[in-house]
Amino acid sequence: MARALDAVGERWALLVVRELLLGPKRFRDLSRSLPGMSQNVLSQRLRELEAAGVVRRRRLGPPASASVYELTEHGAELEAVVLALARWGSRRPVPPAGELSVDALVLALRTTFSAERAGALSARVALRLGDDAFLARVDSGEFSIGRGSSEADATLETDASTLRSLVFLGARLDDAAVTGDRAVAERFLGCFPRPST
Repeated sequence: MARALDAVGERWALLVVRELLLGPKRFRDLSRSLPGMSQNVLSQRLRELEAAGVVRRRRLGPPASASVYELTEHGAELEAVVLALARWGSRRPVPPAGELSVDALVLALRTTFSAERAGALSARVALRLGDDAFLARVDSGEFSIGRGSSEADATLETDASTLRSLVFLGARLDDAAVTGDRAVAERFLGCFPRPST
């Protein structure tokens, strides 16, 4: 445990890992997803995580020609740890000014999914959250979600804050643009109970 904390125990380190679990990001995108973290601290954490073999920097080819940060295979093994911490933390009170990044919200869906609530639901639901697109699948009590879009039974188009309100705070579905099967969208939103303390 001490050796693990030497690699990822500094403040913000696991939040950087969380932001990379769903795929590579540019420095600018990481910084935007972690608004309470200064760019200097982000740079330092990325250097430390690179040195520990958790993160690597990669240059994208044309036409993007940009650098991105991504988890190494070793870093990706932290997913279970991050999800377990997220599950544990979900039972703690949310700070009044607390907002979730898009990736944090998507991971919150993974940690709070209830197979019992999903019942016999079998559906594909596309989530369009600003510039980010995700495809969620519910089938036989199993839940998966990843970046990208594909044909879906229902599509929810909104922002992260509104989706959080729809899923965890009981907001009405009228606050999001829904295409496809509205009943599927409503059932999907009911699959994520707020954990009790």
